[in-house]
Amino acid sequence: MYHIYPANKRVEKRLEELKENRHDVVEKLRKLKENPRENSGAHPLHGRLQGMWACWLGSNLRIIYCIDDTSKRIDVLAVCSHKIY
Repeated sequence: MYHIYPANKRVEKRLEELKENRHDVVEKLRKLKENPRENSGAHPLHGRLQGMWACWLGSNLRIIYCIDDTSKRIDVLAVCSHKIY
């Protein structure tokens, strides 16, 4: 199982707010930790974000993250609307 690490305090705060207020987000993050490439609608990004991944958390929420398979780590770089792409 992978572990999720926020890239900065802003991302950490946003993830904590979502976990407190939205139980569906907690479930999607749990699934993401099981398989960051296939669960929660995960998909690789292209262009200037190549090498990163994104997944849907619900409504208009997306997260952008990098995967480190060696240390089983998911580094969340942003939590935002789909307009980030």
